[in-house]
Amino acid sequence: MAVPYVDGSMRAFLDKLATASPEPGGGSVAALVGALGAGLVSMVASLTIGKEKYAGVQERIKVLLGEAEAVREMLQELLQRDAEVYGAVSEAMKMPRETEEQTAERAARMQTALKEAARVPLAIGEQVLRVARLSAIAAEIGNVNAVSDAGVAALLAEAAAQSAALNVKINIGWIDDAEFNRVSWERVQAILDETARLREHVVAMTYEKLG
Repeated sequence: MAVPYVDGSMRAFLDKLATASPEPGGGSVAALVGALGAGLVSMVASLTIGKEKYAGVQERIKVLLGEAEAVREMLQELLQRDAEVYGAVSEAMKMPRETEEQTAERAARMQTALKEAARVPLAIGEQVLRVARLSAIAAEIGNVNAVSDAGVAALLAEAAAQSAALNVKINIGWIDDAEFNRVSWERVQAILDETARLREHVVAMTYEKLG
């Protein structure tokens, strides 16, 4: 699947990010940071596969690599999707409000776009939680010479989760559906709690293995 931002250059992404353009924004950055974390987990796994010292964990490491790559692919797609849904919010905001009918249509379009704009960073949060879980496996059984990369993956996963949470929060602040907002925010808080716990665990394990 083609993902324009991911398939383009890093400079082009960063240059547009730094402009007044409504997208890409914080949600896309959260997805990018999470994808970087997933890439580091894959790196640890790749540096472990085929090593005689780690013969006893080869099957687990191959599974880890497959899962990390699947998460990285999903986050790359969500990076682009976040930019698209925020663009839809911006377009809805520009709709005319000269009549009651136009005002009502704009409000309905805004609510639909805002819900999707909240769902995407929540999905990013779900995926970066997976990155945090995978980083723990990488730190536990992966090549000790790359354990620092597992630690960085956990740190990036938590940063991405916090970033995704902020993007959910800013959108639900404009959404009128109280039940949608409640369920979404409860899930965000659960993700934040687990990613923080995993980050603490993985970073401690990393420093212990580094001596």
